Amino acid sequence: MNRLALERRQVWLYLTGIAAGLTAGTALPAAAPVFERLLWPVLALLLYATFLQVPLLHLREAVRDHRFVAAVLLGNFVLVPAFVWLLLAWLPADPALRLGVLLVLLVPCTDWFITFTQLGGGDTPRAIAVTPLNLLLQLLLLPLYAWLMLGDALAVALDSARVLAPAAALIGLPLAAAAASERFLEARRERMRWRERLAWAPVPLLALVVFLIAGAQVDAVRTMGRTVLAALPAFVAFLLAAALAARGLAAAFALPPSAGRTLAFSLGTRNSFVVLPFALALPAGWEAAVVTIVLQSLVELFGMLVYVWWIPQRLFPAPRASDS
Repeated sequence: MNRLALERRQVWLYLTGIAAGLTAGTALPAAAPVFERLLWPVLALLLYATFLQVPLLHLREAVRDHRFVAAVLLGNFVLVPAFVWLLLAWLPADPALRLGVLLVLLVPCTDWFITFTQLGGGDTPRAIAVTPLNLLLQLLLLPLYAWLMLGDALAVALDSARVLAPAAALIGLPLAAAAASERFLEARRERMRWRERLAWAPVPLLALVVFLIAGAQVDAVRTMGRTVLAALPAFVAFLLAAALAARGLAAAFALPPSAGRTLAFSLGTRNSFVVLPFALALPAGWEAAVVTIVLQSLVELFGMLVYVWWIPQRLFPAPRASDS
């Protein structure tokens, strides 16, 4: 099996991981603290392996295609936050649920965005080039957007450094390690094979992460499942709105079909596991935020199965020979 075939089947691996985690958590409730302790180092490894695939030291290359970059930034950091703010009005007034929705929908994806761009006939080099810019801006803007949309509720959740410091460290340390590793690997061509080998790691590591989350949060899933499911229509609506926004932006910026497809996958995919540290560090009573983020990632993965067909076949079809 090659890596692309593994990534095509990743949704089933994650579903298996969640089912196994819920089963293990139900059968062995005393193991929940063990799952929680294991979760943090495994998540750190996942973030490192993922960040290593992002060209962190090549921000200059990301901004060369001005029209495409402008469309990506306008979509991800203006239109998407505006739409997410509108979605809040249709969600239950549960602050943990709303925080989970905000955390996951406000951050564009940096990993399987590239995979699905390739599967959906997009422009993979463009996707790779714009990824570090998306990552940098989401880390800078997420606190601002969350504060503007949640206000006092966010202040209650993030009431001390006990929440922010561990989450920031869990993101910042793998990010710094990945940047240092990138410089080391790019110094010699023969070292780059290690980057290729580590590109296999995110899918199994994410399957292990969702297994550990399910095992540790089985009580939260059992008690808050119905509340969290209220976000399901919002996640489906987001996928539809993201694709249509990409279509409008591509027309406005006169992007070719391949760039339009890449834009659609950028707007439609979200960085669920990058915001997981913030949700996991929240105080007791906010567990619904974690469950909400995991739910969104599953909805998104099934949505990407539709995107891979719909985006290149219907939304951004290749121009016919008679049209050229």
